[in-house]
Amino acid sequence: MSVDSEEFHRMVAALAEVQRAQGGEYTSFSVRGKRFGYYWPRTHTAGLKQTLLEQQALVAERPEVFEEQFTAGGFGWVVVHLAGIDADELAELVYEAWRLSAPEELAAEQSLPG
Repeated sequence: MSVDSEEFHRMVAALAEVQRAQGGEYTSFSVRGKRFGYYWPRTHTAGLKQTLLEQQALVAERPEVFEEQFTAGGFGWVVVHLAGIDADELAELVYEAWRLSAPEELAAEQSLPG
């Protein structure tokens, strides 16, 4: 059970209107100017926007895979250790992070990447 960086990037690229931006040690992902994710190659981790309840549930359920990153604007961000998650679960979390940032009409047109 592990997701490599190429697979993670394919999941993100399958979503509509994703913009990538290169930071110093990370890549960030946005949809129509609203950030929904990050990727840090050095630590092989992703940061994903989630609801506060989902953030708390993930961290409580599997602290070896998920850690609290920060909360902002009513959302909880989680750090996901890609070595500890399977592709199906990660695809759902990536989609949810994107959906929380995408405009409703765009989200209505997008299905879960598979």
